[in-house]
Amino acid sequence: MDSAKTLANAPTLVQRARNIRRNALRMGEVQGQGYIAQALDIADVLAVAYFHAMRVRPDDPTWEERDRFLLSNGHYAIALYAALIEAGIVPEAELQTYGFDESRLPMSGMASYTPGMEMSGGSLGLGLAIAVGMCLALRRKGSDSRVYTLFSDGELDEGSSWEAMMSAAHHELDNLIAIIDVNNQQADGPSKQMMGFEPLVDKLEAFGWFVRRVDGNDLDAVVAAFDEARAHTGPQPRVIVADTLMGKGVPFLEQREKNHFIRVEPHEWQLALAELDAGDKS
Repeated sequence: MDSAKTLANAPTLVQRARNIRRNALRMGEVQGQGYIAQALDIADVLAVAYFHAMRVRPDDPTWEERDRFLLSNGHYAIALYAALIEAGIVPEAELQTYGFDESRLPMSGMASYTPGMEMSGGSLGLGLAIAVGMCLALRRKGSDSRVYTLFSDGELDEGSSWEAMMSAAHHELDNLIAIIDVNNQQADGPSKQMMGFEPLVDKLEAFGWFVRRVDGNDLDAVVAAFDEARAHTGPQPRVIVADTLMGKGVPFLEQREKNHFIRVEPHEWQLALAELDAGDKS
């Protein structure tokens, strides 16, 4: 957050992550289904991004000096909406409109609809390439703003992602911080079975990137990774590889074998919220 807008009594990152998960569950209940497990797994990363690392102004989401956050995996929109609501960029009252016609919160992220949404996602493998272009534009303008882009391990199947990785290293885009959500799940099954991508760190380093791999559900580790990425002084793009657990925080969703897109029965939403709250107290 912009330091001028940060309150001394602001919630902790643990509370922020919990609230992001709660917001996502409440939106999911509106439609009864969705990419809930992804929202739960990436909540810790979003809490650190929006409430520790990034420079943003909730009352001015188009502030020229802001850091940009690009959501390449547009089906994670429910997760980003949950963070934007927690940040005060989107009013909490709009949560109940999720996925409906004329809502500013469509099920896949679209920049023309939602304050704070920097790109329209959906076709996977585009976010990193767009981030490269945005970083080059910011450099040309003399801006010190950073571009953060989140994409999924499934997008490692896309050749465009690797082309963008080469391009970012070639142009020495030290204003780019990418985050790869490695939850080992995509529509057709486990990501590593669909298209093997390990050893991922070695590959990214060979492409010329500064790399940190962490448990994406360990807030302290995520904070340290963001801090190292921001502090790194080499002329390299940076990437945080975040290993996450689908459905994190709600045990009965964590245990589902297939949870890429899930339907939750009406009586289960309150159970999910109760399990989330119980985990926070443990």
